[in-house]
Amino acid sequence: MRTLRNWMPTLGWLAATATSIALASAALLPVLRTAPAGEETLASVHELRRGGAGDEPPLTVTTPAQPTPSVASPSSAPPSAAATPTPSAGAPRTTTTRDGWTVTTDAAGVATYLRSFRVEGGQTVVRASRGRVQLVTATPGPGYSAKTVQNTPDNLAVFFLETNHHFVIHVVWRDDAPFAQVSEIGG
Repeated sequence: MRTLRNWMPTLGWLAATATSIALASAALLPVLRTAPAGEETLASVHELRRGGAGDEPPLTVTTPAQPTPSVASPSSAPPSAAATPTPSAGAPRTTTTRDGWTVTTDAAGVATYLRSFRVEGGQTVVRASRGRVQLVTATPGPGYSAKTVQNTPDNLAVFFLETNHHFVIHVVWRDDAPFAQVSEIGG
């Protein structure tokens, strides 16, 4: 029969392990409870269902276009003032909000739509332009996994999955604009 003296190393190891887990958990709690930046601007699944994300009036912001350097052809003459890059004055880019999407229109009139979706299962960001829908990012929440399906360039589905509970963000390009539907299955 083993005496208490024989169990001391095992009990000491268990106590040290339990203490380190408790201290690490206590130290990480404030970090884990902190909301990610920009959460107040994201629409929840409940707001999306009742259409609350588009209740605000459209916001218009104009930003100057990025300067593009002009490239001079190489010559054997010493560089002159004409050989230095000159920024071209392009038309400004316009940013508006439409149906929950941030719409940026460039100088050529091409609109690019960007939207973030937050559901219990995770968060995803989708970009759409010229009949193409693209996934920017999909981050699953704790206990969920993420899966994307895109059979055609104009049709994207992002799934956040856990056992018997799924969230689906489905985005299609329709009538020259993206259309999004958020569904919760099970739970």
